[in-house]
Amino acid sequence: MDKFRMMAQILQSNQESFMNGICGVMALASAQLYTSFEFNCPCIPEYNYSYGISMLVIPPIWFFLLGFVLNNNVSMLAEEWKRPVGQRRKDPAVMRYMCVSISQRSLIAPAVWISVTLMDGKSFLCAYSMDLDMSELGKNVSGHGLSQEELLRTLAKIPCKHIYDGQHILSREAATRYIRCISQAFGWLFLLIITIAAFLIRAIRPCFTQAAFLKTKYWSHYVDTERKMFDETCTDHAKSFAKTCIKQYFEGISGEIQSFHDHSRGDDSDDEDDKPATEEDKLMGVRRQDTMNKVLWDWHTCKPPLSLRKSGDASTEQNGDLYYSKV
Repeated sequence: MDKFRMMAQILQSNQESFMNGICGVMALASAQLYTSFEFNCPCIPEYNYSYGISMLVIPPIWFFLLGFVLNNNVSMLAEEWKRPVGQRRKDPAVMRYMCVSISQRSLIAPAVWISVTLMDGKSFLCAYSMDLDMSELGKNVSGHGLSQEELLRTLAKIPCKHIYDGQHILSREAATRYIRCISQAFGWLFLLIITIAAFLIRAIRPCFTQAAFLKTKYWSHYVDTERKMFDETCTDHAKSFAKTCIKQYFEGISGEIQSFHDHSRGDDSDDEDDKPATEEDKLMGVRRQDTMNKVLWDWHTCKPPLSLRKSGDASTEQNGDLYYSKV
């Protein structure tokens, strides 16, 4: 359990590696889900197309939305988009960069599902078996004396091996091979298109807008780091607040505990400078519930400006030597 906890901490410390790992797991899960999924084409003209296309489209949409749900940056993006401006302006380029980054990772699992589905060909066979041109296989439809409705019902049964009864009209194996060949061709074409698109996005775009790309990437990482450090600071403050509250509760019940505490603190007063940060230091002067609520509200409504100066240098702000960048 400790090893898993340590691994989780390492992944959480590097947000990009963590999200790449999640995307990889989702991609493998999509491929494994397809192999374990039992595909049952209805083999009815009214439902073949709807069932085949739905198996090709609906799972990728679900995987895409699941990628947004599992991505921690979605809430950060929504918070940055909806927060009041306050003392810190919003940069649409940063939010756009974050949205594109989330979308790119969320598209991996859907792309894997579509690729595997097209390469396998079952969904494509079910959807387009009725559109098969029998002349491509050297068959003459008029020679069998079938009506258009009867022919469609026969073609709709091609995906179902056990109920297909048109072997004298058209070889099921030949029709299946032909349609799956077309499906695999679309699968390779799809892989080629997404590979070229990924290359253009990942390689060529930074070459034309390198300065803007570095800026948006830096401030996107800053927003993520700031939120993470604020959450850690709030967690430490909550622990110290709870510890101090419980301690004062027990000291208030028993006067003996209070006197013993005062006596012990008086004996160790000489070593006070050598002690690490106490709970009082971690509280940072915020000791009341309404005060903490005001701190949290002010952080949401009016975040501090990104204007830094050296500690103790009060003249820097007056001389205008502050660094400012909008986010």
